[in-house]
Amino acid sequence: MKTILTQEEILRYSRHLMVPEVGLKGQEKLKMASVLIVGAGGLGSPISLYLVAAGIGRIGLVDFDVVDSSNLQRQILHGNSQIDQLKVDSAKLRLNDLNPLVEIQTYSDYISSTNIEEIAKQYDVIVDGSDNFATRYLLNDYCVLNQKPYVYGSIFRFEGQISVFDATKGPCYRCIFPTPPPPGLIPTCGEGGVFGVLPGTIGTIQASEVLKIILGIGEPAYGKLFLYDALDLSLQEIKLRKNPACSICSEHPTILNLEDTAVFCAVHEAQEKPIPMEWQLDPVNLAMKIKSGEKISLIDVRDPVEREIVEIPGSVNIAYERIISQMDQLDKTIPLVFICRNGIRSERVVRKLRSQGFDNAFNLHGGTNGWVNSIDPSQMNY
Repeated sequence: MKTILTQEEILRYSRHLMVPEVGLKGQEKLKMASVLIVGAGGLGSPISLYLVAAGIGRIGLVDFDVVDSSNLQRQILHGNSQIDQLKVDSAKLRLNDLNPLVEIQTYSDYISSTNIEEIAKQYDVIVDGSDNFATRYLLNDYCVLNQKPYVYGSIFRFEGQISVFDATKGPCYRCIFPTPPPPGLIPTCGEGGVFGVLPGTIGTIQASEVLKIILGIGEPAYGKLFLYDALDLSLQEIKLRKNPACSICSEHPTILNLEDTAVFCAVHEAQEKPIPMEWQLDPVNLAMKIKSGEKISLIDVRDPVEREIVEIPGSVNIAYERIISQMDQLDKTIPLVFICRNGIRSERVVRKLRSQGFDNAFNLHGGTNGWVNSIDPSQMNY
């Protein structure tokens, strides 16, 4: 029988060829397929490793970031020798070594409405390995407008979500999540942490969904959202329905192009611009105020477990999630200095309190990491 597979490929993929649901014809489908993976981090690592190992003919990788040592706890594409390299360059090196028969195309850009058409038009399936809502909505909208499947995954601490959105077969992402949450409501992995093996579990399931779609086997997760919890090994299935009033995939959509999506996301991202410098204290100024005996309240908004790593003396702990509900207990007569790891969570608290009339609310610029670097190197950065 004639085949587009070479002898080398026949040997490499022989365990696939012996699976009736894959076989020779299925492996040929994989070789002819193309997949775009957005993100070469926690989720992108297992997704890309398994799709390249499986013999997808062409893989696209999009990521603008560089490898950091804090990535290596979960981003298994990369190693210590790749620190400070572009993630897509590090990833391509590893993936080419895993399977040199697969074409790897890299894009060291932040995917946006200005470049997604040019990048994504070359690929059959779009896989989400991103870590932010703006990208998720953009990928969804592109896939709806171009009738492509969108394989979704997200992670936080011990929990993950997986689904496949295809407006030609069921609901899209906006049917379920019409609008993104307010900035800061849901912490990122950098703010809340992630169990190291979790992206491996979720990303591998995403890779499996991609292969099922290409091979036309099994039941891809159209119209289903799976919620995974690593702590009790549970996988909850939620049935999803198309929203007849969806802003992009309904019969009367209000989103007609990707420029609308860019504006939509920009409105939310704009709220996250840095607060004015006069609302901030740097570690040196804070240390001087503490040393002078000035009456000041230091409020650490981190999770209590983070204070086991580093703690500013004299600070009290009110977790980020509880601050707003306890606003009436805060003293408006003295400076309130809010603290977190790097100043992001505490900055959001200050922005919110300032909007509620707390003119005495200040952010510790650079957070505890800045404090360790400038004031107390006997403690630890993280």
